[in-house]
Amino acid sequence: MAADLKGVIGLAFVLALGFLLVIMSCALYNNWWPLFVVATYVLAPLPNAIFGRCAGHDDLTSDYQGGLADAGYFLTGLMITTGFCLPMVFAHAGVITIPAMIMSISGGLLIYGTLISYSRFFAEEEDF
Repeated sequence: MAADLKGVIGLAFVLALGFLLVIMSCALYNNWWPLFVVATYVLAPLPNAIFGRCAGHDDLTSDYQGGLADAGYFLTGLMITTGFCLPMVFAHAGVITIPAMIMSISGGLLIYGTLISYSRFFAEEEDF
């Protein structure tokens, strides 16, 4: 129990550090365009959750979930890729500076890493 609590506190700290990096990439360089990346962090898990609920199994012995689940995976991957590439596009267009891009991408890595770590370590295993 104590190890789980320490893990959650550690993941919360890393998540807060990731959001701090993204916000600091905006505040230090007086340009709020990198804040659009936060929208991709919020919206990325939604297609997976929505389409995962809609998808039904073809039969009881198959692990294949159908086309809707695949569409959800695709849209989630698209949003995650957008979260990393949007700061690069902004920097290439001259909208933000290179250090702001690096801070925004670093914050994104911390945020996505936290979400993945949480889902790996604290997800309940389903019994079939």
